[in-house]
Amino acid sequence: MVAGNLARKMNTAPEPEVHISESPIKWCSVSLSDMISRGKRLEASVFDVEAKQARESVYKGKYGTVILYGDNGLIETAYYPGWMQRSRLKRIWCDKPYGEGFYLPSQMTDLYPVPEKHISRLADCDMDELRLKENTLLLTRSGTIGNISYVSKTLAGCVFSDDVIRVAFKKEYDLGYVYTYLKSKVGSLILQTNGYGSVITHVEPDHLAEIPVPNAPVGLRQHIHNLIARSYALRDESNGMIDKATSLMTAELHLPAIHDFQKIAAPVSTFDVKLSNMNLRLDASYHVPVADAIVTHLKENAAEVTKVGDSRISKAVILPGRFARVYVDEGYGRVLIGGKQLGELDPSGKKYISNTKHDKILSKLEVHENTTLITRSGTIGKIAFVPKHWEHWIPSDHIIRVVPANEDVAGYLYIFLTSDYGRTLITRYTYGSVVDEIDDNHVRQIAIPLLKDHASQKRINDLALEANQKRYEAYCLEQEALRLMNEKVIFAK
Repeated sequence: MVAGNLARKMNTAPEPEVHISESPIKWCSVSLSDMISRGKRLEASVFDVEAKQARESVYKGKYGTVILYGDNGLIETAYYPGWMQRSRLKRIWCDKPYGEGFYLPSQMTDLYPVPEKHISRLADCDMDELRLKENTLLLTRSGTIGNISYVSKTLAGCVFSDDVIRVAFKKEYDLGYVYTYLKSKVGSLILQTNGYGSVITHVEPDHLAEIPVPNAPVGLRQHIHNLIARSYALRDESNGMIDKATSLMTAELHLPAIHDFQKIAAPVSTFDVKLSNMNLRLDASYHVPVADAIVTHLKENAAEVTKVGDSRISKAVILPGRFARVYVDEGYGRVLIGGKQLGELDPSGKKYISNTKHDKILSKLEVHENTTLITRSGTIGKIAFVPKHWEHWIPSDHIIRVVPANEDVAGYLYIFLTSDYGRTLITRYTYGSVVDEIDDNHVRQIAIPLLKDHASQKRINDLALEANQKRYEAYCLEQEALRLMNEKVIFAK
């Protein structure tokens, strides 16, 4: 009886509908000459299908094409220091007070890059040749090739690696136009591949002569350029606000330059630590005198020195658990941000993790506007202030989230942690013999000062929030330029 009822229930039960979203098939046509030149190979993996489709889209476009570099091209000059001599730059590294900040190609796309190394003025190289000139385009030529950037006031005059190609244009409006084209999916694929669709591992200025560019009307080029120029102007304004907020905080706390604290160290590489101050840490890096000197100074000049874990400062400090990631194509999942991309406005090399495979944990992993992010492994202490367009994006599990108690402290918290003094207090907690690490408990223990002048603290906070808003506006302008490039130029009917 029971078995019979069960059988009837099973027969009448509705069949669940399973919806499987499918990625579009990737295909392209290959000429016989291409196939022969590639060693008579017929496997699809030999030819980058998307890159070949990208070139076909440009060649068959509404406006025809023009070459990027050459006698009739858009570029006036393209070079990197030492290009004609085919020689590598000889670098002499030194401490910050004795040299100039030296920027690496990986920092080229950062909103506000901070030099990680300093090159001595005694180095056998032409510093002026290494300095970036405003209103030029940058391209990485080795390593991760194809990254691009626009030199605005933030980068102008900075000493950059010779692994970056400097590009100047004959017409000013082609700067923003070509930037947008190479930033688009089609342009990026073409830049990173050769005519056969094979990925290239190194770019020389001569390679730019092989890149076709849609020959759009001047008015449309000018409009796209204006959007990009305004986008970068907003980024410069936001960086200026961050500088102003940092200077105001430094003045209120009477903080000297960070290297002055470093002078308050033992004359030799040993120092005494009281047993009561050990905090169960036996590694010398935790007890470096510079960190203690900063905390002592803050206690003398602030109204109060509390910790990041204080409920007045943060609602939560979150260290996500590790999880197996299921990657999907764009449009089928959430954006995943890695630690390397934290400094970028629109993180390049985006990855996407599946909505369906991670639906139970995505809400716990996503971030919200004005959250402060801190890298916890590898390179410790990289800081980001989540802008509006990162809402619901997923930072990797190598990034700690500090959720502010409210908007009245969110910006101030970011300004202190991103300063030289904040980074020093973060990195003091580093542990690990091979891969450096910190965890959420360490972040909760980081000292943070509250200012005596509440109006100044509010001003610092408001400047940071306004800077973050300008970065969102800059992102929107760049996205509008990319939309025009795709709809009105590359795929125009």
